[in-house]
Amino acid sequence: MHYTRVIGCGGYLPERVMLNKELEDLVETSDEWIRTRTGIRQRHIAREDETTSEMACNASQQAIDMSGIEPDTIDLIIVATSTPDLIYPSTACLLQKKLGLRNGAAAFDVQAVCSGFIYALSIADQYIRSGAMRRALVIGTDMNSRILDWSDRTTCVLFGDGAGAVILDRSDTPGVYKTLLHADGSYSDYLQVPSGVSCQTAEPFIRMRGNEVFKFAVKAMDEIVDETLAHTGFTKNDIDWLVPHQANLRIITATVKKLGMSMDDVILTVAEHGNTSAASIPLALDVGVRDGRIRQGDIILMEAVGGGFTWGSALLRY
Repeated sequence: MHYTRVIGCGGYLPERVMLNKELEDLVETSDEWIRTRTGIRQRHIAREDETTSEMACNASQQAIDMSGIEPDTIDLIIVATSTPDLIYPSTACLLQKKLGLRNGAAAFDVQAVCSGFIYALSIADQYIRSGAMRRALVIGTDMNSRILDWSDRTTCVLFGDGAGAVILDRSDTPGVYKTLLHADGSYSDYLQVPSGVSCQTAEPFIRMRGNEVFKFAVKAMDEIVDETLAHTGFTKNDIDWLVPHQANLRIITATVKKLGMSMDDVILTVAEHGNTSAASIPLALDVGVRDGRIRQGDIILMEAVGGGFTWGSALLRY
């Protein structure tokens, strides 16, 4: 039987840091208001000439370096993003080119907004478990600053840019125990960018019904914790680290309370990164691994909710 293990991770944040204070000049808000309601104090904003695939490339190279593998041994590249460089080719193909990979590895994008990394991880896990693939590069990368209305204080204070990546490898011992994926399109107007190719509007910016999104996210995260544990036979006490989607500190706090965990057992990056959508979980994982908190053998629960709505979880041993 085949299993999937994480053998390397990486992260990238653009150089420019935007503090809450800067947003006071753009919208009617304050540093105190943003911190109190979201836990965010700053976010990273990409350069005008920077692209989503470039951020992904930087994070991927770190993950490859940590894993110690030869890049041409990667069989599969999955990029989770809602902000692709182009309509086509896929950001995954553009990343493949930037990494110089010419071995014919499969490459494609996944769009599940903030749950995108969990979706991509789950897909890669199925390929590896089935024996169809041996090694995968999975990335979450989003440039939210390009789809923000900087006059809308309900959204512009929340989001940032970044990328995170993992290398997944076939293993004889369990790594990824379970992934769960859900969606309910009846909530599609709660969090959306109401413009696209076949449906174009003059406002291609993030629009959000904040209170409704918050309520749904807390409920979905509560339920998926129980569902994940029921599927795996693990208990709350078995979880060493919670690595959640970094959208809002209050949502994370509610999940921690549900688990009966301490906030000391949570990898938190929301204060420094803001909401980086699909990048937030792999970025947080990378932070926890590189600062030494997450160690080999630790049990990690990842979870996210994104526009759609989509939501999902992954329980794994690092």
